[in-house]
Amino acid sequence: MAVATVNLRAVTSLVGIARLFAVVLSCVAFSLVASTGHFMNAYGTWCMFTWCLCFAVTLLVLLLELLELYPKLPLSWDDFTSAFSMLAALMVFTTSVVFPSTFISSPCTSSICARQAVATTASCLCFVAYAIEVGLTRTKPGDISSFLSTVPGLLKVFEAYVACLIFALLEIRELKPGLQWCMAVYSICFIITLLIIIFTIGRCLSYMPCPLEKMLVGYNALALVMYLTATILWPLYSFQNKSRPDPCGRECWWNKCLGVTFLTIFNLIAYLVDLVYSTRMVFIRTRP
Repeated sequence: MAVATVNLRAVTSLVGIARLFAVVLSCVAFSLVASTGHFMNAYGTWCMFTWCLCFAVTLLVLLLELLELYPKLPLSWDDFTSAFSMLAALMVFTTSVVFPSTFISSPCTSSICARQAVATTASCLCFVAYAIEVGLTRTKPGDISSFLSTVPGLLKVFEAYVACLIFALLEIRELKPGLQWCMAVYSICFIITLLIIIFTIGRCLSYMPCPLEKMLVGYNALALVMYLTATILWPLYSFQNKSRPDPCGRECWWNKCLGVTFLTIFNLIAYLVDLVYSTRMVFIRTRP
C-alpha cells in the first residue's frame, strides 16, 4: 500500500515559492476576468484557457511534490516540470499581450476595465514567476538525465509553441507551391519537435536507434535549412503583387501573414541557437 509523505521543501524552496506565486496570480487573473463576463470571443477564450490550465497543472505539480507521489508516475518528472514551466511562461506571456490589446480600451474608467487592468498585471507577474522557475530549474548543457532542463530542451518547447502560433495565424488564400512548401516545413518540424519532447518526458530515449545528441545536431541542421527557405518563400509568395488593405483590422489576412513572417524568423533564430548548443553538447560529452 502506497504511503504519502509530506515534503515541505516543495513549497519552501525557491522553485516552490515561484510555483505558489504562479498559482495565486493565475487564479487572480482568471477570477477577475470571469467576474467581468467580457471574454466571450476567440481571444478571451484563449486567455481564460491559459490561466486555468496553468493554475490547474501547477497546483497539481505542487501537490504531487508536496506528497512525494511524483516518483510513482511513468514519466521523467524533471523533464515534465521543466517543459511545462517553459510552455506556461510562453503561454502567459502571449496572454499578457493579447488580453489588454483586445479588451482594455483607453481611457480606462469603468469598474470592468479596472478589473481587466488588474488581471493583466497579475498575468504579467505570473509570467515573471514562471520565468523565474525556468531559470531556477535550468541545467547545464550535457546533462541528458534532464534534457528538457537544458537550453536545447527549453528551445524545443519554444519552437513547438511558436509553430502552434503560426498554425493559428495561417490563412492561405492561394495554394501556391511556395506556400505549400512553407506549410510542409511548419508541419514537419512541429511534429518531429513534439515527438522529441514526448519521448523525453516518456523516458523513451533508450529506444532511439542513435544517440540523442547526434540526432539533435542532424535534425537541427535540417530544420534550420528548412526554416531558412520558409523565411524567404513565405513573404515572397504571401505579399507578391499585394498591398495592405485599408482598413486592415485584427482579422485582416495581411496582418496575419506578417505575423507568420515574424514568427518564422523567430523559429529560424531558435533553431540556429539550438544547433549551436546541441553541437556544444556533443563536443562536451565526447571530449577526452
